[in-house]
Amino acid sequence: MNTDSDRADLVELMGRYADMADLKEFTDLPGLVLTDPVTLDFGSVADIPPMTMPLGEYTAVLRSAFAPYTATHHAVTGHVVDIEGDNATIHAHVRAEHWVPDELAGGGPDRWLVVGFYDNEAVRTEQGWRLTRVKLTSAHQENPHLSSVNLVPQQTPR
Repeated sequence: MNTDSDRADLVELMGRYADMADLKEFTDLPGLVLTDPVTLDFGSVADIPPMTMPLGEYTAVLRSAFAPYTATHHAVTGHVVDIEGDNATIHAHVRAEHWVPDELAGGGPDRWLVVGFYDNEAVRTEQGWRLTRVKLTSAHQENPHLSSVNLVPQQTPR
C-alpha cells in the first residue's frame, strides 16, 4: 500500500468517472469505476432520494440520461483525498456542462450547467479502487429545465 500511488489512482478514478458521460462509454468504464451495487445521491440536481442499485441497472440509467446530449464536459478538480486502509473519501469540485441539440433547446438556451462538489467514497478491490458511493451537491445551476430528468422518461429505481 502506497499512499501517493493510491491518491493518484483515486484522482484518476474520478477522471474515469467523468469519462463515462463525456465519452458516452457505458460498456467497459462503469465496471472499472464503480462497485456493484453502487450508492448514488443526486438529490441536489434531481428530485430523487439517495439509492443503491445494481451496476447494470445504473449503467442503463446513465445511458438513457446522457442520450439527449450532443456533448457533455465534466471538469473535476481540487481533489481532497483521505485514505484509511482500504477505504477512501474524495471531495472534488465539479463544473459539468451538458449541451442539447437545437430541437430540444426550442430556440432557447442549449446548455445545462451544474457547478458544485462531489463527495464520494471508494473501496479498494482486488481489481483496484472503485467508487462505492457518489454524491453530487449542486452549488449553482443554469437552465435546469435542460436536465435529462426533464428531457427523457426516467426509469424508476427499485
